[in-house]
Amino acid sequence: MNRFPLIHTLLLSTLLLTGTACSDEQNIQKGDEHYSFTQENQDGTGKFYMDREISWTMGHQGAGWLNRKTRIKEERTDLLLENLPISPGDNIADIGAGTGFFSIPMAELTGSDGTVYAVDIQPEMLARIQKRAAKAGITNVKLVLATEKSPALPANTIDMVLMVDAYHEFAWPREVMSAVYESLTPGGKVVLIEYRQEDPSVPILRLHKMSEQQVRREMAAVGLEFVENGDFLPQQHFLIFSKAVETL
Repeated sequence: MNRFPLIHTLLLSTLLLTGTACSDEQNIQKGDEHYSFTQENQDGTGKFYMDREISWTMGHQGAGWLNRKTRIKEERTDLLLENLPISPGDNIADIGAGTGFFSIPMAELTGSDGTVYAVDIQPEMLARIQKRAAKAGITNVKLVLATEKSPALPANTIDMVLMVDAYHEFAWPREVMSAVYESLTPGGKVVLIEYRQEDPSVPILRLHKMSEQQVRREMAAVGLEFVENGDFLPQQHFLIFSKAVETL
């Protein structure tokens, strides 16, 4: 079934609730060398990074979309979890964690010796994760309230960062990813999941898709090295990047 009408309605309602806060900040920051600006619109913020228009952020009002019953089948989130480079005891950051759809199972994968930092800019989303973790008896999820410019993670601590359909919404991608880079341990990984822009059959709004080429370009800008793009999800890229291991 084509989900476009549902997604369009969801994002439009979110725009009406949250979209107006962006323009004033953009006006103040127009001198920033990494960004350019045009008129904001129904689909995007009018803010561009490396020739890509940044989309509106989906608010907590759309949490039901993240937890829909058909998500596992549509996106094969089971395969996504199976292929994550997680070892017991790892410190993991789930940035744009939303409702904790991935935070909770990753906490089980890393075990009690590891930690999952569930990072989001919306307190309402973190509250949902807290409830889910408590219900599941999970004690190794740490809630982190981020800002639009920083994930607020400790430096040189994180073994893997996961971002699922979130990066394209970051209002300050350069600043966030620079901070992510600093939070990684040497050899630490970034796993970035985005709907494939190259595939017109993927029924997602244009600005909520990204091409592999664009993602690689933006990650290289902050020093992350491309590792691979797993070709096993039906609609999304499974892109892995790495922080270089320091050598003497």
